[in-house]
Amino acid sequence: MDDIFTQCREGNAVAVRLWLDNTENDLNQGDDHGFSPLHWACREGRSNVVDMLIMRGARINVMNRGDDTPLHLAASHGHRDIVGKLIQCKADTNAVNEHGNTPLHYACFWGQDQVAEDLVTNGALVSICNKYGETPLDKGKPHLRELLRGMPVAEKMGQNLTKIPFKDSFWKGTTRTRPRNGTLNKQAGIDYRQLSLAHKVNENQSGELWQGRWQGNEIAIKLLKVRDWTTRKGRDFNEEYPKLRIFSHPNVLPMLGACQSPPAPHPIIIAHWMPYGSLYNVLHEGTNFVVDQTQAVKFALDIANGMAFLHTLEPMIPRHYLNSKSVMIDEDMTARISMADVKFSFQCPGRMYSPAWVAPEALQKKPEEINRRSADMWSFAILLWELVTREVPFADLSNMEIGMKVSLEGLRPTIPPGISPHICKLMKICMNEDPAKRPKFDMIVPILEKMQDK
Repeated sequence: MDDIFTQCREGNAVAVRLWLDNTENDLNQGDDHGFSPLHWACREGRSNVVDMLIMRGARINVMNRGDDTPLHLAASHGHRDIVGKLIQCKADTNAVNEHGNTPLHYACFWGQDQVAEDLVTNGALVSICNKYGETPLDKGKPHLRELLRGMPVAEKMGQNLTKIPFKDSFWKGTTRTRPRNGTLNKQAGIDYRQLSLAHKVNENQSGELWQGRWQGNEIAIKLLKVRDWTTRKGRDFNEEYPKLRIFSHPNVLPMLGACQSPPAPHPIIIAHWMPYGSLYNVLHEGTNFVVDQTQAVKFALDIANGMAFLHTLEPMIPRHYLNSKSVMIDEDMTARISMADVKFSFQCPGRMYSPAWVAPEALQKKPEEINRRSADMWSFAILLWELVTREVPFADLSNMEIGMKVSLEGLRPTIPPGISPHICKLMKICMNEDPAKRPKFDMIVPILEKMQDK
């Protein structure tokens, strides 16, 4: 079978769907030139494949090696329907490539009149200069220049025709990102001698977290502390970790691979390195990024999307506990649920990690007696509370006290005044004392999408 890039280029929707259904395939990976599957589908005008990729979570503002986004390619080839879809999904109409050209520069240069009009209607700037001091108006044929100059939209939006000089902007922290290296999901077993550990990030009872490199990529390396390593534990480890290599959803962060002990001194797992760290780091540990209400809703929607996907898996991933330490923040401020934080069967069985986020019934009963999906919804409600208050839940209590008071004494987080009534209501619904009355994640995704639009 041809590779995914060829399938998208040729518009082979059946093959693309089959490829997307395999959880070990990452739809945001890039080819040798940094083209993602979405780049190719947009360039070739494969509208049905574009729909499929967007629905599955393809990144809209992803950039190839020349900093072109899918919108640059769709605009230059005149695929008006695809340009409309990308704009609807919040594509950046003024994204600049390595030459400083925006999608509008290309639409004007290639004489794509209708596409140029659509872009200007949706905020594309007519006077932005590329590296060579040329605006889209300079690139267009005379009739198009006159059309764009005279468009009432440009005037209404406050666009004047004074040239906007080229600004070489470093875009970390924006919605733009590079495609990921697709070779990382090809091999699950890794040779620990190929790992380079740069520096230790932290250490806790379950092991050490290091920042390092593997095959030229920045990665997070976890050394698991396991007492009395046995052949049986080694067999369980080899059975369990491949199930955490989930590349197929943009809000799930896969475990890339693992190596056994021995030959490694400890069992080791690796994942993509996330520059912002966890959601817990972003909210509580003084990073430079300020989480306003818009960003809080965006994070909540990302997490709900990721959980809705994980809840479709049969069987569900065991020993996955949702909390802000297990949600990682990617370079484009996307929240992703980390599979590297799922506990293995031999890691402190019976121990409850981070009880502040755990549902009361899950603290009282055996794992097989609880409804995991409902318990996850409670954890999400605590995350919502954390996002809007910027506080650590029950910060003044020890883990032991939290577990006892939540399960036996009815301790619950108090919702402070001034919180949006919509978020307040959603929090209460998700934190219903009766697990059977809590919603499912696919039911709250549309609610969060509406909040985001407002």
